[in-house]
Amino acid sequence: MLKRSARAAVLLLAVGVLAACGDDSEPTTASDSASQTESQAGGVSCEYVEGGEAAADVDLPEATASEDGTVEVTVQTSAGDLGLTLDAAAAPCTVNSFLSLAEQGFYDDTTCHRMTVLDGFEVLQCGDPTGTGAGGPGYSFADELTGKETYPAGTVAMANAGPDTNGSQFFLVYGDTQLSPDYTVFGTLDKAGQAAIEKVAQDGVDDANGQGDGAPNTPVEITGVTVD
Repeated sequence: MLKRSARAAVLLLAVGVLAACGDDSEPTTASDSASQTESQAGGVSCEYVEGGEAAADVDLPEATASEDGTVEVTVQTSAGDLGLTLDAAAAPCTVNSFLSLAEQGFYDDTTCHRMTVLDGFEVLQCGDPTGTGAGGPGYSFADELTGKETYPAGTVAMANAGPDTNGSQFFLVYGDTQLSPDYTVFGTLDKAGQAAIEKVAQDGVDDANGQGDGAPNTPVEITGVTVD
């Protein structure tokens, strides 16, 4: 669980697509239910849209992303500590959501359910408490894109099921990966974290389809998230 208060993305994936899907229930905007889009001084206004069944019981993030600059975070896993630098200046609403979920323990004791071990597509995907690739937080939010996104080794980005469908699932790039600029980049992974994931990748994946894409043979369990 996050060690301080937060300040006020199923898989059945084609190669090259990182998806996180929920159900097809009609979404209700968070502004309708909780005034989540109200703009406040000193921060960026964010809209979090309720919809789908939450994989764990969490509150919506605050409507205003008050972090700026960068935020240093450690994701504690069974593979070792993964040091993330979150870019709140570039993706304030994404970072705001990640920190809110972490504070509420959403990521605690969860499994990184998907790994790819393909040349040019090397990622570990996490953030679904169900471990199926279908789970999310019960809300979604918009992409924060420039259209020039790239995904070199060390990138931290959101998984999605199409435009503006971000939720809780994210992916960690451990080798240069070729993707269209459709996934919000919200931070970087340190070298030690990349090395830890590379070691897991060496053990391969549960690859029933022979596509180099599946659950890692060496499970990666997230035990907690702390802000450094």
